[in-house]
Formats: sequence, C-alpha cells, structure tokens
Amino acid sequence: MRGRPAEDASFESLNPEVVMAPVLLRALKFAVNKSLAPIGMRMTRIGDHDWSDVANFIPFDRTIEASRTAGMSVGDYVDTVMSGVPGSSQSTIDKMASLGVFSEPMHTVVEIGPGTGRYLEKTLKAGRPSRYEIYETAGPWSDYLVKEYNVALQPTDGFSLSDTADNGADMVHAHKVFSTVPFIVTCCYWREMARVIRPEGWAVFDVVTERCLAPEAVEIWATSGIRNGSFPAVTPREVAISFFTDKGFMLAGSFIVPMPPATTELLVFKRWARSTDLGQRSAHGDQQLRRSNEDC
Repeated sequence: MRGRPAEDASFESLNPEVVMAPVLLRALKFAVNKSLAPIGMRMTRIGDHDWSDVANFIPFDRTIEASRTAGMSVGDYVDTVMSGVPGSSQSTIDKMASLGVFSEPMHTVVEIGPGTGRYLEKTLKAGRPSRYEIYETAGPWSDYLVKEYNVALQPTDGFSLSDTADNGADMVHAHKVFSTVPFIVTCCYWREMARVIRPEGWAVFDVVTERCLAPEAVEIWATSGIRNGSFPAVTPREVAISFFTDKGFMLAGSFIVPMPPATTELLVFKRWARSTDLGQRSAHGDQQLRRSNEDC
C-alpha cells in the first residue's frame, strides 16, 4: 500500500476517434440548436442523451429497450453505445481490484448515485457483499436496481448518507458523480463517507483534477458544445488528498479513466486501521501532498 500511487493511461493514450467523435457531434448539435432556439425547436436523436444535463436522468424506458435489442446488459450498453467506451466500467472495477479493494470479505458496500447500475453490477460480482446500499434520486432507475439486484435503496436527499451507520460500511464508492455535481454536494458526501467508512475500509470516487486538464483537454472541453449544468466539475487533487488524509485515510492509488469527451481521475483511499496510526498517517499524508505538487 506504500509508495507512489498507481497511475493508468494518460489523456494522450486515449483513442483519438473515441475522444473527437462525440466532440464534433456535440458541437454540430449545439450550433444547430442555437439557430433553432428562437422558434422553440430543438434537434435530438432517438436514444440520445445529453450527459452534460445533470438536471435530467438517463432515459429509463428507452435505455432498457435499446439494451435488450442490442443483446447487452444495461451497463455494457451504456459503456459501449451511449458513452462510446466499451468495457470502461469493468476496467474501473479491475483497477480497484488491483489495489486490493476486493481482497477481503465485504459485509456492507454503499454506492452514491449508481444510476443505471453499470458499476453496481460489476461490484457485486467482484466483492460479493452481503449488503449493498444505494443512494439514488432517479426513481425509475432506483426501482429497477432494487428489483434486478436486490439492493437496499436508502432515503436520498442528495447530500447525505443519513441511513448508514457510523463506521458501518466496508466501502463507499461513487462513479461519474463528483465529476458532475456542484462542489458543495461533493463536500457534503465526502464528509459523510468519512463518517460511515470503518477502519481499513475504502473510499473510491473520481474527480476531474489538474491531471485531466492538459491544454489539449481544455481545448476539447471548450469546443465540446457542452453548455449546460455543472459538468464537468473540477476539483483540485490536493484538496481530495488533504481532506481524506485528515480523516484517517491514505491514498492507495489513482488512475486516469475515460469520461468522454476527455478524462477523470479515479482516487482510491484506504482508511488506517487504528487511531494510534496518527503519526504515521500524518507523515504519509505530507508525502502524498508533496508528490501531488511535484506532479503538477
């Protein structure tokens, strides 16, 4: 668990066709819709979803029907067709596994914003927890996940993990959530994660950090045609590391993962076993922050 955090493919290693195709389509759609707006019309594509519109959820009925027609699970359909990055959810789970996240038996796993369940499905297979709690505000999707995977839907206010006990979770994770929502929401959920994760438990989430924002990435975001909502939400890497270090966690590793049209950074934290590890924890946290500064 010691040493330099693990890192994965950089922005430059992503397939240019995967990155640029959605960008060009969004730019064209934005230009057309801008010209149509004065007459109250809007161009859309059947099965299309505006990922930048965080006020609206991925359409339930159309997505379920389309995934069945394609002969795919919902998660694989979202990865392959809607996101355009086949296998990305499984790749994330594999990265978590490589750091030991699933090496010990898990009793309770909590997921914030599972949405279509593309990470939930694969986490259940990898970790086999006896209890899986979800906090999800999209009614049709949460109902579907409860029925399909026998998970426990908790009352969701969009800010807290109110029905999860202190030190009651082996892992809390969130994917493509904190890279999307306003920072005040992220702050509240981070605080709640620190409350509910047990000693030696895991906190896993992705955020758009400075490592995801090389000049070419900034150009891609600027020309993407995205003009709606808080997406992408940018968070300094040092802020996340500093907060979780202060709450008794160490950074086990990090990976750059696709989030079209660019990338986001997956951070994997593990909580120290005992409060008596404070001195070691503090030194380790200082070391992590120094490395973060050196990498910038």
